Formats: sequence, C-alpha cells, structure tokens
Amino acid sequence: MTALFDQLRTAPRNVLSRLPLPGVTGDDDDVRRPLPVSGMLAAAWTLGVGLAVLTTLTLVGWVASPRGALGTGLPGVFRTAAQLWLAAHHAGFAIPGGSVGLLPLGLMVLPAFLLYRAGIWMARDADLRLRLPARLPKNTPKDVANARRKAQLVLVAQAGISLAAPYALLAGMIALVTRNEITQPFLAETLISHLVLAFLAGSLATARTIGPWRLMLRLLPERLRSVVVGSSAALAIMLVAGAVMVLGALVVNFGQVRELSGILSPGFVGGLLLLLVQGLYLLNAVIWAMAYIVGPGFAVGTGTLVAPTGVQLGTVPSLPILGALPEAGPTPAWVMVVIAVPFIAGAVAGILVVRISPSPSYEGAPLWGFVCGLVTGAAAGLLAALSGGSLGGARLASLGPEAWQVMLSVTLEVGVAAGIAAGLANWWLIFRGHNAAVTKAAAKVGTATAPVRKASVKLARAAGSVASKVGFAESEEARSTLPGHWLDATECDTQPIPVIRDDWEDEHASAAVESPPKAHRPEPPRPPRRDIVDESDDKGGHVIYVDPYAWDRD
Repeated sequence: MTALFDQLRTAPRNVLSRLPLPGVTGDDDDVRRPLPVSGMLAAAWTLGVGLAVLTTLTLVGWVASPRGALGTGLPGVFRTAAQLWLAAHHAGFAIPGGSVGLLPLGLMVLPAFLLYRAGIWMARDADLRLRLPARLPKNTPKDVANARRKAQLVLVAQAGISLAAPYALLAGMIALVTRNEITQPFLAETLISHLVLAFLAGSLATARTIGPWRLMLRLLPERLRSVVVGSSAALAIMLVAGAVMVLGALVVNFGQVRELSGILSPGFVGGLLLLLVQGLYLLNAVIWAMAYIVGPGFAVGTGTLVAPTGVQLGTVPSLPILGALPEAGPTPAWVMVVIAVPFIAGAVAGILVVRISPSPSYEGAPLWGFVCGLVTGAAAGLLAALSGGSLGGARLASLGPEAWQVMLSVTLEVGVAAGIAAGLANWWLIFRGHNAAVTKAAAKVGTATAPVRKASVKLARAAGSVASKVGFAESEEARSTLPGHWLDATECDTQPIPVIRDDWEDEHASAAVESPPKAHRPEPPRPPRRDIVDESDDKGGHVIYVDPYAWDRD
C-alpha cells in the first residue's frame, strides 16, 4: 500500500498542461499529487470524519433512549448513523406508507464544513495557488487578463469535480449498504445531493485558496457580478427578516413551547437531543418565515395554511418549536407590514446593481433590476423546496411552503422594486454625470453609432443627386459654373485629388530660364479678387473656397 501511494505521489500532474493559456505552468513536480488523487483522498477523509461524528451522537442517543429505537445493537447504530449522514445531504427515504422528505437543513452544515476544509486541503496539496496565482502584474494586456480569468474558472471547476465525483460514488455505496425493510434511501437523490454539495464546497474552497474573495468575485464579468451581488443582498435581507420573526415568535410564545417540552418529558439526555433536533430545524423555520413575509405562507399539514392573510391550523406534530405558531383565525392588520420587506430588499438590490455596473441608457438599468428579481426568486424557490417535504403519509404528507408560489411572489415583488430603484439610481448617475463608468459606456455607445451617422450622410447625398435630376434641386453643372463655389467638409472628403501628369511642363519656368535675371522691383499692390463669393454665413461653419482657374490667372 505504501508503494502504491508513493507511485501516486510521484505521478506527473497534467491537469492544465493541455490548456494553451498564458500564465499556466505545466511543470511536473514529483512532490505534488495529481488533482484527482487529492480529490479522492479528500472525499474519503470527509466521509470518515462525518460518519465518526454522527456515529458518536447516535451512540449517545442509543444509550439514553429505550433499546431498539435507534437500531438493535451496534450494527443498527452504525446503520442509523449512515442514514443520518445521507439525510444531512438532503437525500430522502422511502418508508412504509409514505416517504420522509422534511429533513433538517441545519444538519447540512456539518458535511458542508467538512467538504470545505477538505477542498482547501486538496487545493494546497495540489499547489493550485502556485500553478495559477490570482494576481497579475500591473499594466497586463487585456487579452492576457481574460485568458488568465478563463484558466482560473476552468481550474476551479476541475477541482470541484475532482472532489465531487468520488464523494458521490462513495455516498451511493453507503446508500446501498444501509437499505433495510423499513428505510430505503432514494439512490438518485443521494447521488445528486452529494455531487452538488461537494462540487459547490470544493469550488469555493479552491477559489479561496487561489486568492482573496474580492479577487475571486472579480472572476465573473461585471454585469453578472452585479446581478449576483444584488440577488444575494436581497435574499439575505429577507432571510434576516425571517430569522427576526422566528426569534420574536419564540419569545412571545415561550410559555407554550415550554409546555410542549414538558409534555414530552424526554429526560436530561433526551432533552439535549431534542434541543439539538429543534436547533437543526431552525433554518427550515427561517425559510418558512421568509415564505410568510413574501405572501404565500406555509403549511403544517394537509389542509392548513399560515399566511399574513389568515391562519388555518389543524392537528400539528408535537414538536415544541411548533408552539410558536400563531393562533388560528384572521391576523391583525399590523402584520401586513411585513409584506414591505421584499420591496425594500428589491430596492437595495437595484441600487447595488447600478452601483457595480451602471447602464449608459435609461432603459437598460430597469431591465437588469428585474433580472436580479428573477435570480432572487429562483434562489428563494429552491430554498423553499429544500425546507419542506413530507413526514410520512396522511396529514403529514405536505409540510412547508409551495416552491412555485414563493418563486413567483419573490420574482414579482423584488423584481419590480429592483427595476424601479435601478432605473432611478441610473438616471441620477447620468443626470449628475459624476460616474466614470456611465461616461465610458456612453462613449462606447457613441462610437458604435458612428457608422449609422455616416450611412445617413450618404443617403442624404444620394437623395440630393436624385432631386437634382428630377428638377427639384440645382444641378451639378449649374453649380460648377460659379467661380466661387464653396465646398463643405463632407463634399471636400468626396472630391478627387488632382493628379499632376509626368509630361506636363511649366511654361513660365522655361521662359525664366531663357530671359536674363532682372533687378528686383517692388510690385504694386494687387487689386482685391472679385471672382470669389463670400458665403461664410450660409452654413454657419467652416467653408472652403476653391477657384478652379487660379493657376491660369497667376
């Protein structure tokens, strides 16, 4: 086994050697491992540590609870811990009479943290920061900087796949091993959830290893970066408002929560485990409160609804944290104030979008503000789908908010507010004229419309020639008879340059050679020219006067 690891360590590393991009070093150092090998070791380390932590907690619960609740014997404890590890990645189970999909999102923090640390170790073990550093020297050409940015994105994606692929395969093996006649993990959900979570954590860890967060955020284009920052800010504002609402409800209804805990009487160790479970479901409660704020609300069973417009409850699970739910019936009028939160979040998002990437036109900024609302709605809908699910069949088959309703509400509320705020902020920047980005973008637009202006000049010239032929305008022959005909700048650009022939002889020069030089006498002042007509104020600009017979008169 030692010889095998030595061979893997000394294997050449060619992850970016096939990419002909500037700044990428393709040296094969014997000390560094290949990136896929580092990802495989990191995935195995994450699974081992995570299963060890959950096995310890499950063992404590098995000792404190009645025998058989968490499995029979140590094999049952290990199987339960493995199933909890799969549930931590939001992989559901099939049980007799239904399924289990309402899983605690707080439990996802453990594998996410371990995967992030494993991704940092993988990136440092493969020396990704030395191979492709984030900073470039000053005055670097733009094409070189763009190629470096693309190479960095490719490297981040490769690192995420190197960690996610073996991690998902190992999770699939665990799902097959832990199947029994009661709980059967969904294999497709297991593979997808482990793959996505490991890819996101590994990519973020690799990006953080290559450079600081500010530099890594600049890997994205400016317009995409503005949408991402604005959507993240709007979503964070709504989540913070949801957390404040949950904490406020727990404080107000603390007596009822304590009464439900006393009815269960779990004991000391069981009480600690019950408190831990409620803490893991706290993030689900925050997302449910966000759904309440945006309007659709959430359900606590089939035929129930908790929304700002009213509360309809039935028999709910005896979980102490559910004691913070409001009483059934119509809600007070002042509760409708919470609906203003998504509009405030949208206004902040629109200002951030314009702050990062202003638009040179008045119409572009509101459009990008609404795009920010679309992204925020998609993220909120995804969170709503992850926070809800089922806990079996019958009345517990529907728990949590409806994902499509949350997505539609957030898209409209945040999108409209962000569009209006972005339009006003962008108008203010253009009106004030103090933003260099707006001036630069407007200059680009002016340069882009130059061909249109040239084409309009050509069309006007062609229309004038047609009008002269029909008789509505002065012909070219009539204008050419005037000795003082003026030419504007456009006509001067179109006139041919006179060509001097090689066989032309200057008769004045030949006469000067034959005649002897004469004494220089001052010439009398010449009379003013009367064959040039002054038309300087006809066009209101610079006028060029041309006398085609000047060489013959001199």
